[in-house]
Amino acid sequence: MVVTSPGKFTTPTTPPSAAVTTTATASGPTLHARKARSARTPGRSTPTRSAAARRRDLPAALVLILPAVAGFAVFFAYPTLRGIYLSFTDFHVLSPPQWVGLANFHQMFGDDVFWHSLLVTVYFVALSVSFGTLISLVTAVVLHRVTRSSLLRGVILLPFLISNVIAALVWQWMLDPSLGIVNSVLKHLTGHSILFFGSGGWAIPSLAAISVWKWMGYYALLIFAGLQTIPPTIYEAGRVDGASEIQMFRRLTVPLLRPILVMVVVLTVINSFQVFDIVQVTTRGGPANASNVLQMYIYDKAFRQFDFGYAATLSLALFALLITVTFTQLRLARANESDLN
Repeated sequence: MVVTSPGKFTTPTTPPSAAVTTTATASGPTLHARKARSARTPGRSTPTRSAAARRRDLPAALVLILPAVAGFAVFFAYPTLRGIYLSFTDFHVLSPPQWVGLANFHQMFGDDVFWHSLLVTVYFVALSVSFGTLISLVTAVVLHRVTRSSLLRGVILLPFLISNVIAALVWQWMLDPSLGIVNSVLKHLTGHSILFFGSGGWAIPSLAAISVWKWMGYYALLIFAGLQTIPPTIYEAGRVDGASEIQMFRRLTVPLLRPILVMVVVLTVINSFQVFDIVQVTTRGGPANASNVLQMYIYDKAFRQFDFGYAATLSLALFALLITVTFTQLRLARANESDLN
């Protein structure tokens, strides 16, 4: 403050340059803080890693994925390519493979045993898929809508934890015509027993029943997980409209579970076409080739007749059949679409 005359005072003015300097100095830390905050704000662009840093990480990444790549090459890629090559050769183990072109495929199309084995396999697949999917679906719905017992869910999953060979041996003893508990009950009720594995009409249904029992818990668990994704409000709206449990099951549960059911059906078809161990343990393809599924015929050609070239041809045909059936199912059932969207 400057005194100009007695009793009068004036306020000193700041030069323009000084005011600008003062303003810049005062706002400097604020600008820096604002820039720092904007750099930490999510959604803003952040500097990416340089190409040099990524090149430095490449050797470590290759080392980590090398075991998986080596395992895939040794146990999957090489056997597949080797099998495709052998399907065009005449190979009997003790002699080197001889290229025969399409001769094995011509033999396959004219092989009556092959077509019979394919029909038997399709019959087994039809029984396993239809009854297995239906029983698994009903079991999962009961677990989801009726009971929440963890013990019961664990008991249902137990058959899946048993190996196929053990399951086949247990059921072979239970279905034995003389000492089996199932035939003992049937003989007490009806007066006669059933040759489950010794009769041409009962062999495939008995094997399908074992397969359904073995895999039912696993497929029910998959469907049960799908049921968890259905909002409860859908069922509440159904009850408000007066729908019964059966109506909600048909009109709500089944349509909304379509992607999960397609996956279960695809897995069941693949597993059923590859059935071998339970057949080998129980019937060995009998009686009179009534249960001679395609895998058993391939095994017989390869490890009993040592005709590995023709066995590779049959395996390649089964591989092509599985790919065709799987992609057809996925396409027709619109497995990538859900009614919940």
